[in-house]
Amino acid sequence: MRAMLRWAHSDLRAHRGEALFFVLATAGIVASLLLAAALFGYATNPWQRVFTQSHGAHVWLHTARSADTDRLASLDGVEEVTGAYPTETATVSSRGIRALVELRATPSRPAVGRPLLVAGRWLDARQPDGVVLESRLAQALLAEPGDVLTLPGTARTLTVVGIADSAEPRYRPGEREGVVWAHPSAVRNPNSRVIGLRLTDPEDTDYAVQRAVTVLGAGAVGEVSTWQQAWAEAQGDNRLLGQVLGLFGLGALIAAGLAVHGAIGTRIRGHLRDISVLKAIGFTPDQVVRIFLFQHVAYAVLGAAAAAVLTQSLGARIPGRLGDAVGVWQGLPSHPVTLFAVPVGAVLFIGAVTGLAAWRAGRVPPVPVPRPAAAPAVRLRSLTRRVLGLGLSPALVLGWHKVVTLRVRTLATVGRLALPLLLIVVAMSAWSTIDRFHSRPEEVGLPAALTVRADSTLSDEEARALLARERGVAAVHPGVEVAALVPGQTATIALRGLGTREEPYPYALAEGRRPDGPDEAVAGQGLLDLLGVQVGDWVRMMVGDRPQILHIVGRSLEPENAGRVISASLETLRENDPDLRPTLYHLRLAPDADRDAVARSLVTAGGGHLEVHAVPNPADGLSPLDAVVVGLVCVLALIGLIELLTAIGGTIRESERDLLALKAIGLSPRQITAITVTATALSALAAALAAIALGLPLARWLIDAQGRSSGIGTGIAQEPPPLLLLLLGAAAVLGAAALAALPAARAARRRLADTLSAVA
Repeated sequence: MRAMLRWAHSDLRAHRGEALFFVLATAGIVASLLLAAALFGYATNPWQRVFTQSHGAHVWLHTARSADTDRLASLDGVEEVTGAYPTETATVSSRGIRALVELRATPSRPAVGRPLLVAGRWLDARQPDGVVLESRLAQALLAEPGDVLTLPGTARTLTVVGIADSAEPRYRPGEREGVVWAHPSAVRNPNSRVIGLRLTDPEDTDYAVQRAVTVLGAGAVGEVSTWQQAWAEAQGDNRLLGQVLGLFGLGALIAAGLAVHGAIGTRIRGHLRDISVLKAIGFTPDQVVRIFLFQHVAYAVLGAAAAAVLTQSLGARIPGRLGDAVGVWQGLPSHPVTLFAVPVGAVLFIGAVTGLAAWRAGRVPPVPVPRPAAAPAVRLRSLTRRVLGLGLSPALVLGWHKVVTLRVRTLATVGRLALPLLLIVVAMSAWSTIDRFHSRPEEVGLPAALTVRADSTLSDEEARALLARERGVAAVHPGVEVAALVPGQTATIALRGLGTREEPYPYALAEGRRPDGPDEAVAGQGLLDLLGVQVGDWVRMMVGDRPQILHIVGRSLEPENAGRVISASLETLRENDPDLRPTLYHLRLAPDADRDAVARSLVTAGGGHLEVHAVPNPADGLSPLDAVVVGLVCVLALIGLIELLTAIGGTIRESERDLLALKAIGLSPRQITAITVTATALSALAAALAAIALGLPLARWLIDAQGRSSGIGTGIAQEPPPLLLLLLGAAAVLGAAALAALPAARAARRRLADTLSAVA
C-alpha cells in the first residue's frame, strides 16, 4: 500500500494541472445535478403540500345558478363535494393596480379545497366587507392585510383581512381570474356558481368530469378546471429549468467519464515501461488497477464532496429563483437522500469508467514488448507523397497524415472532444431561442404587447378609438375569449375570436394557413393533442348551450393556456352568436414604443374605464437560465480542456518514434513542432464540425420536443447565428493549437539520447 501511495503521489506531482481540472469539472457536474434536483423538488412539492394540507378538490366546475349541483355528490368516484358557492366576476384595484377577480361567497371555511392562510385571518361575519385573497393575486395587487380594495365604477370597497394559498389554478393577469373569498353579503350580483369535487381515484378525473357535465347538462357548465392543470401550472418554468440543468449535468457527466477513460488510456500507453517495472518488482495486476482507480476516484470524491458542501451551505444564498428553490428543497424530506445519492452516483459512474480503462493497465506484461522499428501505420501513403511533391508545407501534410493514419485513436479523440462541444452548441441554441422570444415575439405567437379590457360604460367603437389615438400603438385587434367544452365533455378550452377578416390577427403559423373563410380557425398544439386531431379536421365544441363547429386550417404557436386555444375571426363567432361583442383588445406597439409607458398612458387616458395588462412572455421566467448555462459551459470547457491535454500528450508520445526520422530528412525543430500542432488542430476542427453538424439538429429536436410538451408546439427553435458557430469552431481550433505548441516544441528539442531511450 505504501508503494502504491508513493507512486500515486509522484504521478499527482507530475500532472497537477490535469488533476485540478478534473476536480473542478466533477464539482461543476455534481453541483448542476444537485441544482436540477432542487428545481424539480421546488417545482412539484410546494403545490403538492398545499393540495394535501388543504384537502384539495380534483375538479372545479363553474356552473349556471340554476344548475342542480346536489346530484353531483351521488356520482360514482366522487368522495366529497364543496358547497355550491355563488360567484361574481368583478374588477378590483389596489395601489393603482387592477385585476379581474372571482368574488366567491364563502359562508364558512371549506372542508374541501380549504384555503391555507399565510397572513392575516379568516372571514368574520362581524366584518361583512372583509375578504381573503389568493396569494398570487395578492402579490399582483401588492396587497396586505388591512389594505382596502376598490371596485372601479362603483362605490363599493373591500377590506383585505387575510391572504391564503390554494391548490386551484393560479391567477394569471389578463388570462385567469384571481380567487377572492368573501362573505355572502359582499357578493351582490352573483352570475354563476362554483363547486369542487374530490375524487376517490385522481386518475379517473376525465371520466368524473364527463359524468358531471352529463348530469348537469352541457349548457349549465361554463368552465372546468382540474388538478392536472393546476399541477402543470405550478411547475411552470421551474420544471423546465430543472430539465435543462439535468440534461446538461448528465451530458457533462458522460463527457467527463469519457475524458477520464481517454486520459487513463493515453497515460497507460505512455507508461508501459513504468507499469512493467512495477510488475517486475512485485506489483500484481490488481494492485496496478487499484493505483489508477484510487487516483481518479479520489479526484471524483474530492470534487463531488466540494459540490455537495457548497450547494448545501451557499445554495440558498444564490439570488433569484435558484436560491429560493434550494431553500425549499433543503426543507423537503427527500433532501438528505438526494444530497447523498447524487454525488455518490456521479462518483460511482466515474469509478466504473475509470475501472474499464485501468483494467488495461493490469494486462500490461511484466516484460516490455519491443516496438517495431517501422510500424506499417506510419508509412507514407502514395497520396501523401504526391501532395508533398506539390510544394506544400511538410508540416501541414505530415500533420494531416498523422491524423489520417491513426484512425481508431483519432476517431476516439474526436468523439470525446466533440461531446462537450456538442452540448455547448445545444446551449447556444437554447440562448438563441430565448432571445427570439424577447427580440421577435411576433414569430412565436406573441404579436401583441398589451391586452386591454374596457368596462361596460365604453362601447366597442369608443374603446377602439381611444386605443388607436394612443401614441405608440401600431394596431388594435378587438377580440373575445370564452370557455368551451371539448367533445366528450372532459375539459374546457379557450375559444377566441380575434381580429376581423378585413384586419386579420397576425397569427404565428407553424402549419397550414390563416383562417380567412367561414367556420375556419387555427389551433394550438395543446388543443390538437387534447382532441387527437390535426390540421384539416373539423371539431365541435359547446359554448354554453350553443354548439360551435370549426374547421382547423392551421396550427398556430400559442404560449398561453398550455396551447389549448382555438382561434377564429370575430365574424366567424358572430355567425353562431350575433350578439357577441368584443371584450378585450390586443395592442401591437410600434418598434420604438415603451410598453410600460404606453400602459401607464392608457390607464390615465381611460379615466378608470380600462384594465391594461402586459402580455406575459414565457421567456421571462427563464432569466436564471443564462447564468446557469454560462456555468455549465465553463464546466464543459474544462472537460474539453482535459481531453485536449490528453490528446496532445498522446500525439507527442506517438511522435517519439518518428522524431529521429524527421530529423534525419532535414526537418527543423520548428517544423516538427508544427506537425504536432497541425495534427491537434485538425482533430479539434473535426470535433467542432461534428459537434455543429450533430448539435444543431439535436438542439432543434430537444427544443421542439419541449415546445410540444408545453403546448406551444414545434417551430420555436432558433439556430445560433453562423458567426457565433464560427467563433466556437475557431476558438476550439486555435485553443488546441495554442495548447499543443509548447509541449510539442519541448518534445522536438529533446536530446538524441532521450529520443533513442523513448523508442527503445
